[in-house]
Amino acid sequence: MSDCIFCKIINKEIPSEVVYEDEVVLAFKDINPVAPVHVLIIPKKHSESLNDLSPEDEALVGHLIIVATRLAKELGIADSGYRLVNNCGDDGGQVVKHLHFHLIGGKRLGIHIC
Repeated sequence: MSDCIFCKIINKEIPSEVVYEDEVVLAFKDINPVAPVHVLIIPKKHSESLNDLSPEDEALVGHLIIVATRLAKELGIADSGYRLVNNCGDDGGQVVKHLHFHLIGGKRLGIHIC
C-alpha cells in the first residue's frame, strides 16, 4: 500500500533502526518507546490487521511469534519477562493499519493493558 508508513519502512523509503530482517518479517525499534525495549515486528506482506488473515497465513503468524521470542532472548528480556501486544482495529487501539506486534520489556510493566 503506497500510503502505509510500515510499507514505506519495509521498502526503505523511511529510515528505521532495524533489529531483525528476513524474507517475510521486519523488526525495528519503536520511535516512541514505552519501555527500554520496544520493538515493532511486522510482516512484509501488507495485511491491515489480524482480521485480514486467512488460514494461508498460519505459518506467517507462527513466524512472527518465533521472531518475537528470538528477539526477546537476543535483547535480554526473555528471562525477566516481556509483553507481546497486538492492537486490532480502532477500538483495540490500532493506529497504523498494518498488522504488527509490539515487543515490550526491560522494566517491570504495569498490570494495565497497553
